[in-house]
Amino acid sequence: MQLKANFLRFKISVVCAHKPLPKSQQSMIFRRFSGRFLTAIPDSCKLKFEAKRSFRSDAALEAIANALEEKVPNLVLYNYPSFSGAFSALFAHLYHYRLRLPCLILPFSSLIPFRVEDLCLEGFERCYLLDFVVPKDFACQKTACEIVCFDHRNSALKRIGLIKEEHKKRLKIYVDTETSSSKAVYKYFSSKLTDQRSSEVEALSLLSVEDKTRVESVLDYIEDIDLRRWMLPDIKAFSFGLKDWRSRINCIINPYMYEQLLKISSADLIAYGNSYFSSRLIDAKKLLKLNKAFKIRLGRGLYGECLMVTIN
Repeated sequence: MQLKANFLRFKISVVCAHKPLPKSQQSMIFRRFSGRFLTAIPDSCKLKFEAKRSFRSDAALEAIANALEEKVPNLVLYNYPSFSGAFSALFAHLYHYRLRLPCLILPFSSLIPFRVEDLCLEGFERCYLLDFVVPKDFACQKTACEIVCFDHRNSALKRIGLIKEEHKKRLKIYVDTETSSSKAVYKYFSSKLTDQRSSEVEALSLLSVEDKTRVESVLDYIEDIDLRRWMLPDIKAFSFGLKDWRSRINCIINPYMYEQLLKISSADLIAYGNSYFSSRLIDAKKLLKLNKAFKIRLGRGLYGECLMVTIN
């Protein structure tokens, strides 16, 4: 299949974005996956582009095509819109950036996932699946590409059990129901980076001293939510404050995602959440003072009582 030059000029349109991106941000996306199209690609890695592909957007498919053309060895797919997935992607990005290793990172949505033929795994040496286990059709694919996946959900154990033993040989699966995926990935890439040091090279660190404490605190809170413990102080306020970030954890439409994730502070999110809760409590007390709240009996009391508020 010939890839015509006009594919380079298509407009980025992703369903989850409410407004089209400014031209300046569009150009930054193309610079992140810089490269050029050749006249043709191997038959085994042909990509079929469509006008609209919902989450499997043209931007994501073109990034894959560019990576195949440039022989990028590492592919990273992270669970979207999961915060564990987004922070895992951050650690994968930092690891490859520190070692100057080519890497393509893309969000993976289970609602409208990539197809095996979209990814052309035989064109990559290694594929990381962050915060989700390998789909069955990926595991059955006959390719030399090594697949490394991380998950913390109990359902992941059941899915792994459905994979045939002959297909598990090239899989490295890390599932720990007591540790969130983001923490597991953080430890994994930190350890790999430490192993790279030698007598001639200064020891590398995944996070700077300035960022380390702040990021690890955020990971603790995310783990508390992921594992449904809800035990850390002000965890509900943190969870509320984190919600506003969900629209920013798609690295295709937000080229600044990694820089923004590094700056997230659990203290700031908790303060924002508590401020919102306090304002709602003040509003509720005002209504009560105006005698606009009253109780009604449901089914003459058979189904209990309900608090009602008039707003007129």
